[in-house]
Amino acid sequence: MPHALGMPFPGFQAIILCGPGVSLNTFTANPEDFPKALVPIANRPMVWYPLDWCYRMGITNVNLITPPSSANAIQTALAQNPHLTSLPLPKPNILSPESLSQNTPTAEILRHPEVQAAITGDFLVLPCDLVCELPGESLIEAWMINQGGLGGASLSSDDYGGPKMGLGGESGGRRGGLGVWFETKGEDSTKGTETDFVITTSLFQPAAPPPQGSLRPHIFKLLYSTTTDTLRDITEENKGFPIRHGLIRKHGKIRMLTTHRDAHIYLFPYWVLEMIKHNEHFDSISEDVVGWWAKAGWQDGLAEKLHLREMFDPTSSSEANEGESGSHASGNVKDDIDLASMSSTHTSALRPSYTNSATTTKPINPPLSIPPILSYIHPTAPSTPLIRRVDNSHLLLHTSLYLATLPPTDSPPPDTTPSPLSHRQKISSTLIAEKTNIHAPTTLIAPNTTIATHSVIKTSVIGANCVIEAGVRLTGCLLMDGVTVGEKSVLQGCIVGRRAVVGRECGLRECEVQEGFRVEDRMEEKGHKFMVFDGLEEGGAEDGEGEDVQEEGGMVVEGTDED
Repeated sequence: MPHALGMPFPGFQAIILCGPGVSLNTFTANPEDFPKALVPIANRPMVWYPLDWCYRMGITNVNLITPPSSANAIQTALAQNPHLTSLPLPKPNILSPESLSQNTPTAEILRHPEVQAAITGDFLVLPCDLVCELPGESLIEAWMINQGGLGGASLSSDDYGGPKMGLGGESGGRRGGLGVWFETKGEDSTKGTETDFVITTSLFQPAAPPPQGSLRPHIFKLLYSTTTDTLRDITEENKGFPIRHGLIRKHGKIRMLTTHRDAHIYLFPYWVLEMIKHNEHFDSISEDVVGWWAKAGWQDGLAEKLHLREMFDPTSSSEANEGESGSHASGNVKDDIDLASMSSTHTSALRPSYTNSATTTKPINPPLSIPPILSYIHPTAPSTPLIRRVDNSHLLLHTSLYLATLPPTDSPPPDTTPSPLSHRQKISSTLIAEKTNIHAPTTLIAPNTTIATHSVIKTSVIGANCVIEAGVRLTGCLLMDGVTVGEKSVLQGCIVGRRAVVGRECGLRECEVQEGFRVEDRMEEKGHKFMVFDGLEEGGAEDGEGEDVQEEGGMVVEGTDED
């Protein structure tokens, strides 16, 4: 697959957060051996997708942040998995501070000293479950045009003017950030997808229209962002959604989005690390770092509470800080963007004088200009590239089946350009018996898989080293590596974990099978999880409200009452 390694290095580092995969617990029950980052999406390890995305845009300085318990498994996969070893050099670094656990909040990860020391310039934060066809260089271009001073993104931490960040250089630029949101509803919607509540406003549009294909028409200023669950709590507590006067005063025209989701793609300037360090109450990058930053641009007094004046205006009088009140404490924010001051090479020794008009003896801090956090709202036209987070079983199956429909790069249809996520071959090095029916355009089969006679396979993804016995019917299924399906079994909409065995003449619909599990012969189930636990207390009653849990000789079969 071609990569953009010949393009100029964009000056970004990439931080990929390899989380615990709670919503994929059927397949991540043992993160020491098989962490979420290695769960296969269309036969590739999950972490391959954000890594490939970084390499395609020319970013090769990549750090994978993972708890120590999962570090060895990821390190082994980087050295042995053929998809990961095929990525360009240099290999990503694995950073696994001892104090990190599977439950460490994302903002706390960025606050960790080892992580802060590893980041030396402007950086990109990604989740390990990101699948993205959108060219990353287009996002960087849109960010640089709106915020980046056209090319000042490559300086190191030594150029930032010290910890107080008030000595010009990179800190003088005060560049803003950029996040990405995508639509979750419509023809491509998937059951179980989380949503966020987002408020944006339009940016000033230059007289010259952007070139065709530019992302700039879809870039907005972010004013508010939270999860739908948090919004629901706010509205229940307040009997409605409270709108602050500060928001309406500054932005008379706003746009509220309720069906979009935060992709957790963030382009951050280096100074954001200082903001996170100063605010130890920040837990989540999406809700706290991005959410509070967006509100600081219009909510009176919030910039001071977030210690932003200490970062951006360290020469302010301490007496003035102690005596601030009323409108001065609010840090009335300007919407106008000073392009000169945002240049990474801009410095100024001149400071305007602000004094208290009543006494003329005590200096008063000038209004503080907050660098904006921008939002790219991904359009929903049918031909737009795919952006998706794969963090539950429904999305894992749906996304894998979508990728299975992409034309191969070896023999694409005429007049078509293969997706960067296409496989080289759809069906490779597989022993297929006679009298089988495989729908090749929608099916993906990895090497060394055996398919016996009279099998029917449609719209499915089958991993390496699987055995499909005679008379099996698979429709809309995902089988991970080493799965065996017994003869005359019928599976529809199922996900089967590594090295699991489905017995003879089983009928499974919309089921999940844990790795290494054996489903007994002639089992008929719908919407169940087949999992093994040390005891029932570790099992499944907590996984969903009103679940019916049956224990059968060390086996726990889960399902909803309505099933």
